[in-house]
Amino acid sequence: MTKATKQISKLFAAMVLAGVASHSFAADTIKIGIAGPKTGPVTQYGDMQFMGAKQAIADINAKGGVDGKMLEAKEYDDACDPKQAVAVANKVVNDGVKFVVGHLCSSSTQPASDIYEDEGVIMITPAATSPEITARGYKLIFRTIGLDSAQGPAAGNYIADHVKPKIVAVLHDKQQYGEGIATAVKQTLEKKGTKVAVFEGLNAGDKDFSSIIQKLKQANVDFVYYGGYHPELGLILRQAKEKGLNAKFMGPEGVGNDSISQIAQGASEGLLVTLPKSFDTDPANKAIVEEFAKNKQDPTGPFVFPAYSAIEVIAGGIKAAKSEDTAKVAEAIHAGTFKTPTGDLSFDAKGDLKDFKFVVYEWHFGKPKTEVSPQ
Repeated sequence: MTKATKQISKLFAAMVLAGVASHSFAADTIKIGIAGPKTGPVTQYGDMQFMGAKQAIADINAKGGVDGKMLEAKEYDDACDPKQAVAVANKVVNDGVKFVVGHLCSSSTQPASDIYEDEGVIMITPAATSPEITARGYKLIFRTIGLDSAQGPAAGNYIADHVKPKIVAVLHDKQQYGEGIATAVKQTLEKKGTKVAVFEGLNAGDKDFSSIIQKLKQANVDFVYYGGYHPELGLILRQAKEKGLNAKFMGPEGVGNDSISQIAQGASEGLLVTLPKSFDTDPANKAIVEEFAKNKQDPTGPFVFPAYSAIEVIAGGIKAAKSEDTAKVAEAIHAGTFKTPTGDLSFDAKGDLKDFKFVVYEWHFGKPKTEVSPQ
């Protein structure tokens, strides 16, 4: 071999090694998809999910990552639209992402979860509460929030035992999440002996609710439960006040953000809402709250800490499995207990939390909400 040939060979070897090193570095991250609405009418909830998950990734990476590997966030916008969620799920698979925090809306989460289960992707939703999502025997689907089958009774029992209205109406937006939780509230009220005089669906996206408000006035309704999201309820609250409907209102965590006050203004005062507990007030989470404050982010949203915990569970599952193989990680998640900012989390065979409680809050216009759940 000539001197020139040796030099070329060394150069080629160096290039190969550089290529291997570059490939090794790229593969030395664990990609985690965060899927939810970055556009559309419920973007505020998506912001909570992205914020919580990304802060958890930053905190874990600051401590050395997972078994020496850094976590890498890949963000996807499903706009809380089922068709777009399917497209996002397929892109996640094509991108080689094996772990997902999301989706947010139940109607988007369920079709996406079908793809993840088939393609070997672990999905943990911090927000979708429909029981149907985890009722199909899937092994790779989890959630770090409670179910409508728990949230509905929590609301219904509070209404019957503490509000004690005379005439109740239960409305919903005809969507999987909204109608599901409204039905659970109605069933709970009827079991408690409280008659539901009006049970009716509205169209998500509508702006004028004068006809249903007139119907509620004619029925002398003094309490209204709404299953759905804040854009519609905010308008209903405002229009109900303008038209003289004297009724107390209540909704699920899908209405519990500051945008409802912006829409309804003073008509949002006194609204009852079921939400996860305020994890941002837990002294154990002070350091995390301070990190949010440094970034000028609001940690009070209902899905911020469940999203943070979802990342913690994925990281803990990988560590416990000593593998990134999703079947092994899922087994470790099912078998383990994970210390997170939302508590010590363990999962049942369906992928649901073994213990999760919703809290009833009273909303205040321009002031922090107050807990009213019986202690």
